[in-house]
Amino acid sequence: MAKVLIIEDDLEIINLLEIHLNDLSCDVLKAMDGGVGLEMAKNENPDLIILDIALPVMDGIEVCQKIRMNQTTPIIMLTAKSEEIDRVLGLEVGADDYIIKPFSVREFIARVKAIFRRTKLIKESIANGTARLGFDGLTIDIEKRKVEVNNERIELSPKEFELLTLMASHPGKSYTRSDLLKIIWGYDFEGYEHTVNSHINRLRAKIESDMTKPKYILTTWGVGYKFSEEL
Repeated sequence: MAKVLIIEDDLEIINLLEIHLNDLSCDVLKAMDGGVGLEMAKNENPDLIILDIALPVMDGIEVCQKIRMNQTTPIIMLTAKSEEIDRVLGLEVGADDYIIKPFSVREFIARVKAIFRRTKLIKESIANGTARLGFDGLTIDIEKRKVEVNNERIELSPKEFELLTLMASHPGKSYTRSDLLKIIWGYDFEGYEHTVNSHINRLRAKIESDMTKPKYILTTWGVGYKFSEEL
């Protein structure tokens, strides 16, 4: 049973999230301010944290920063604000995903399932002894979420890291944009394939020496993308 910590000061939202997390067979822990939430994150070792940005005592951005000092627990941030700066800041300090209030239950469940799929992939990689992947000039430490190109640390966003890890774990396997959207983002519907394209472009810009002739992330024409099997 997955343990999920909700750090949120709106009791109605807490109750709503708890109902649907229980439907996913999750054990739910709750905190209504950032200070208590941070202590629970440290002491309870949750499998997932749902973290609001606007919190009393300590805001969600600071809570996320402090958690990321020594924990890799997946974090989904909630915000009532739609400004891009809030979303970008949340991701920059280490959140894995964000949801803007008001959100649909379907969207919330999809995001949570996507996180759990990624967590399962990491655990399986560790169990199979593939927690560290090495290619020509590229190393990926899945457990520590660390990527290096030619011995230089490369900072990736959570979604960029998940895309790279998924494809690098299965060299030569082609993924459609819809496949990647469902596996990484948890979306089971069309219309958001451009999200995959933009993330692939940003990932290539960070790990490829020449984006016009990519070495690692290849385009499978008419299908989608794959990680090169020739490295």
